[in-house]
Amino acid sequence: MIKKTLSLFTIIFTLTLFVFSNPASAVTLKIGVLVPEGTTWAKNLKKMAKEIKKATNKKVKIKIYFGGAQGDEPDVLRKIRIGQLGGGVFTGKTLGDINGDVRVMEVPFIFMNDRSKALKTLNSMAPYFNKSFEKNEFTNLGFFELGMVYFVSQKKTPSIDSMKGIKIWAWEGDQLVSSMISAMNLVSVPLPLPDVLSSLSTGIVEAAYAPPLGIIALQWNTKIKYLVDFPLAYATGAILISKKKWAKISVENQKIVKAISAKYIKHINAGNIKDNEDALEAIKGLGVEFVKFQDTDIARAKKYRDSIVKKLKGKLFSADAWKILKSKL
Repeated sequence: MIKKTLSLFTIIFTLTLFVFSNPASAVTLKIGVLVPEGTTWAKNLKKMAKEIKKATNKKVKIKIYFGGAQGDEPDVLRKIRIGQLGGGVFTGKTLGDINGDVRVMEVPFIFMNDRSKALKTLNSMAPYFNKSFEKNEFTNLGFFELGMVYFVSQKKTPSIDSMKGIKIWAWEGDQLVSSMISAMNLVSVPLPLPDVLSSLSTGIVEAAYAPPLGIIALQWNTKIKYLVDFPLAYATGAILISKKKWAKISVENQKIVKAISAKYIKHINAGNIKDNEDALEAIKGLGVEFVKFQDTDIARAKKYRDSIVKKLKGKLFSADAWKILKSKL
């Protein structure tokens, strides 16, 4: 009788363990993004989610919260870590909070105006970055190109010296931007991203920075008068999934999700390239004056870059990451 009871207990325990550990059960990945609904980017993410659902026979479903419905990027990251969300689309500052090495791509004045070189470098360094994401409990489904970052302001800044004294927005907690502003002896006003538009309206800040697509999407173009026609940096993003959630997906379906994601990320990047070009023209068409820097200022910018790297190497990103970037260049 005891043996039969133990045998029955063993069967029940084994079945229970199988049910709760079997990764073949359906998984819903809730993802928070700042991307506004209706954009080319958002449309592609929706198509991606739909195709993944179909290809995995509804074993993997992706629910996307667009337009900051789950809060700013730090809010999304916090919700992932407490299990409320399964992933997010993150950009520079928040990517750096997870994996600081990625920020070498956004060191100011590295790629100048060479966008294609920047994307090629990002793709070649992706395997290195992804190892660090894995160590930090995230799976990267792919990198996004956000575009070249431009400085926009309410006051004319035809030179680096003319930028001094202007109240420039800095993403709250962003070491890279803080180091750049410190190196260039500028004035920063740290704020969360959603607060920038209202702050430009009230004069709390007088200048900001973003890729052209971001300037339009965030409606900053309605509050600024000038754009410095010289890119500060190259902005990147990535779609990250919590490893805890990722582990619940079967190995077979993980391969499907990665393959479909890679396809749509290529579409999104191609769309972002065109949308940034169109956005730059739209900004100009709205009457924003494009300001050119002198060659002497561009030469000075390269010196600032060296100072910024010195401040951040070994702190925000590793010496190895910087060494690898330099070898790729």
